Amino acid sequence: MIRIILMLLVVMLAVPAQAMRFKIATLSPEGSIWMEKMRDGAEELARKTDNRVRIKYYPGGVMGDDKAVMRKIRIGQLQGGAFVGGSLSDYYRDNQIYSLPLFFRSFKEIDYAREHLDKRIVDGFETGGFVTFGIAEGGFAYVMSTVPIRTVEEMRQQKVWIPDNDSMILETVKAFEITPIPLSIADVRTGLQTGLINTVTTPPIGALALQWHTQIKYLLDEPFLYIFGVLAVDRKAFLKISPGDQKIFREIMGRIFKALDQRNREDNIKALETLRKQGIEFVKPSAEALKKWCQDASEVPKRLVETDRLSQEMVDTLEGLLKDFRTKELNPN
Repeated sequence: MIRIILMLLVVMLAVPAQAMRFKIATLSPEGSIWMEKMRDGAEELARKTDNRVRIKYYPGGVMGDDKAVMRKIRIGQLQGGAFVGGSLSDYYRDNQIYSLPLFFRSFKEIDYAREHLDKRIVDGFETGGFVTFGIAEGGFAYVMSTVPIRTVEEMRQQKVWIPDNDSMILETVKAFEITPIPLSIADVRTGLQTGLINTVTTPPIGALALQWHTQIKYLLDEPFLYIFGVLAVDRKAFLKISPGDQKIFREIMGRIFKALDQRNREDNIKALETLRKQGIEFVKPSAEALKKWCQDASEVPKRLVETDRLSQEMVDTLEGLLKDFRTKELNPN
């Protein structure tokens, strides 16, 4: 009997681990830096796991918008996606803490906040059911439009787009008394072409990659909010691979996303200048207009806490971090 058990163990140990293919969708177009880097990661992952773990990407929105991708993940048709943070708010609401409008004055401030909060966000996603591999900067988003916008009052007169799956952004625009038009990201360019919308808020690299810049003429020259992206894999699917392969997966994609995080900042700075060179007019709000923007923005955290889109504890933590940073900046010694 013991001999039979030992033979069975030998047979079981001799069987190679079952191969797992992760099907991952993204709106990032083929040829973009995101696709280039993620494909590099997929090739390295397959090589280092002897093809036990492979990734098949579906770029350019061929699997639908983020809402459609999330539905396909739930039924097992896909195992993951590359998303902006807002698309995963149902799985960890506090991930959108960086998207509070007009909250950050510089990249130094966002870097300080991220140093303390990124890990909490990644851990929050994992508890909610998604393994992520770090956060990649999307960058500061700017208000871009077909008509010049300097004031809150002028913004209220426009046909303003917001993502159709982002309840936090919906509550945010309500604080400015703006009535938005929700659309999927995949429908924005058509919306701009047809006049259904005429105002978007996006980082410069997003405007260029998605070709929205071909439809807009003006940019409000004030960083409005901060956006990041993640590669999110269904945790149940991830746990089907061996612990050793999980470690390799995390190491490779963590390194890829760290590189994307650094690269995107450089590309956003270049993209902002590209928009200027292509004739888009940068409109600077007056001090009085900016004061009104900031006054309305100051109401956003309270509204988001009251509607359960953010926790008061996370808001307090961010405010404390920014207070500490600004104090150190004023008194470096």
